[in-house]
Amino acid sequence: MDKLLRIDMGAEGGPAATISPIGDYAGLGGRAMTSAIVSKEVPPLCHPLGADNKLVIAPGLLSGSLAAMSGRISVGCKSPLTGGIKESNAGGQPAQVLARLGYAAVVLEGKPKDDTLYKIMINKDGVKIIADNSLKMLGNYDLVNKIKKEFGDKICCISIGPAGEMKLSAASIAFTDMELRPTRHAGRGGTGAVMGAKGVKAIVLDDAGMQNRSPKDPEKFKEANKNFVQALKKNPITGKGLPALGTNSLINVMNESGGLPTNNFKTGKFEGASKISGETQAATESARGGVVTHGCHRGCVIRCSGIFNDKDGNYLTKQPEYETVWAHGANCGIDDLDAIAMLDRLDDDFGLDTIEMGTAIAVAMDAGLAKFGDAKAAINLVKEVGKGTPLGRILGNGAAVTGKVFGVERVPVVKGQSMPAYDPRAIQGMGVTYATSTMGADHTAGHARITNLLGLGIKIDYQKPDGPIELSRILQTATAALDSTGMCLFINYAILSKPENFQFFVDLLNGFTGLEMTRDDVLDLGKSVLKNEREFNEKAGFTSKHDRLPEFFKKEPLPPHNTTFIVKDEELDQVFNW
Repeated sequence: MDKLLRIDMGAEGGPAATISPIGDYAGLGGRAMTSAIVSKEVPPLCHPLGADNKLVIAPGLLSGSLAAMSGRISVGCKSPLTGGIKESNAGGQPAQVLARLGYAAVVLEGKPKDDTLYKIMINKDGVKIIADNSLKMLGNYDLVNKIKKEFGDKICCISIGPAGEMKLSAASIAFTDMELRPTRHAGRGGTGAVMGAKGVKAIVLDDAGMQNRSPKDPEKFKEANKNFVQALKKNPITGKGLPALGTNSLINVMNESGGLPTNNFKTGKFEGASKISGETQAATESARGGVVTHGCHRGCVIRCSGIFNDKDGNYLTKQPEYETVWAHGANCGIDDLDAIAMLDRLDDDFGLDTIEMGTAIAVAMDAGLAKFGDAKAAINLVKEVGKGTPLGRILGNGAAVTGKVFGVERVPVVKGQSMPAYDPRAIQGMGVTYATSTMGADHTAGHARITNLLGLGIKIDYQKPDGPIELSRILQTATAALDSTGMCLFINYAILSKPENFQFFVDLLNGFTGLEMTRDDVLDLGKSVLKNEREFNEKAGFTSKHDRLPEFFKKEPLPPHNTTFIVKDEELDQVFNW
């Protein structure tokens, strides 16, 4: 990956592509790459949908190699949802393919002078930018089917649905999986709206004729990869729990802990949890001829995904993940797996973040637009978004906008982005991450649940005031580095459980890059990423006062334990005091 592909969508005479050396961004990948380009090249006060914003798509440092679990891809921009910097990442095939084509990043710049819609084809022969208005307002599934008929089934695709074209702040970017289905999404922050503002409907990638990227030290890389894979397979979560039940194994865990946000964060337990649990989901998939254990990209050894069939045994959607099952399930009071799977399918097709949409619908239910538990009403509300009706556009711009329009006080957002499936009153460390992350409320920015509930890795005394602060600081730093490698976040379960497992990961990086990094060097990479992001946000107008949770988390006790968020504001201000 020694080159950058820049595509100026507003160039004189029509969109134009330029391929250049990587230059000042050498040695960066994934989130480190996207945040470096955005922080250096995007004016912090620009309009997120304007010509000055840039959309950066970058594979990780290890993408395109034989390193296991290295298929994540990062998308960066100024977020239409938060107004700050955004990195959202996804699985699927495009990271590996883009890396094998030699691109460290694709940067979409400028803005078309009219409403023409474009598709971009990238292969070993170069880049073609093709106007194609026949793609307008197609859902991601129909779009990919049409792309396959034109380019064959050996490609992969990056695309937006109608939500991205409508520039809705909850719009996602879809990445195709191994079956060439648009099921993996960079969901958070409205990245799909920025792609839509650039006039790009789809980016088609074809790596025919290209080879895997070669490590600098093949023997060291091979040995480290072997040890790393074994560590993943021996870990009870990455080797057994996730392959058997997927991420939705967490529904019962979180419900029993009293931290599963239910009915728009009113309580921490959901009566219908067993009906939508990972155990029930896996049994349903098996009974209908679906797939319980499945990878979202080649080289995945955890295989926490799956395929969900409808009652007639026909493909409906990928296995709904925990965040989706919670957002459209417990948080909306819905205990119908088939309804949740349909909502997942609609979100993927329209190109919407399932977390943001589920939270927006729960807020709408709180406002009286529908009753909690009404699955049919929830499905109809998502269909409103797909049709672009006035109500649909309100919901499609996220929970914060929905709350303002309908006068709801309990709106679980930070920096305009909705909270995921962990109530901060039950898991204080997650609350710290939600409040202080550069990305807005985001569990993946520093997954404190790993240590709060599962007792893995970092040992923290939660009775001390700085316990959750220290935990979040370490995890946010480590995650920023991990997001730069192309590795899946779920390797954390294994590499945080034993020091030797973390070393296998470091050895893998060193074997590939030829460097001699230490654990501290990896953390320094994470610090540099966060520094870039925080500086951008400060220039965009964010202060420490934005690193706060909504007041109701401090005032409303969460049943069944009747706890509140007790971390003080002055303690939150110490998270990035390295």
